[in-house]
Amino acid sequence: MTVGEWLEWAQADVLKRGFPELIPPLEGLAQATERLRSADWNDDADKNIAFDLAHPSTPLGVPQSLSKGQGGPSDRPDSK
Repeated sequence: MTVGEWLEWAQADVLKRGFPELIPPLEGLAQATERLRSADWNDDADKNIAFDLAHPSTPLGVPQSLSKGQGGPSDRPDSK
C-alpha cells in the first residue's frame, strides 16, 4: 500500500464516520510520511571517521562536555 492509497482509504473512512475535519491532519501525515520515506538516512560509507564506542554519536577528538558558557548545568541561574 502506498502513502497515496492509504490517504485515499483514510479519507473515505473518516468521511464515512462523519469526521471531515480529520482530512487536513491526514493529508499532513501523508506528506510527512512521504518526506521521511524519501529522506537519505544513510551515512556516507566513504568517510573515514573514527568513533568512540562508548559514545557512538561522538566522533573521536570532539569534546563531549560543554565549556563554561555553552549551556551546561553550571550555566543555569539557580546553580552556584
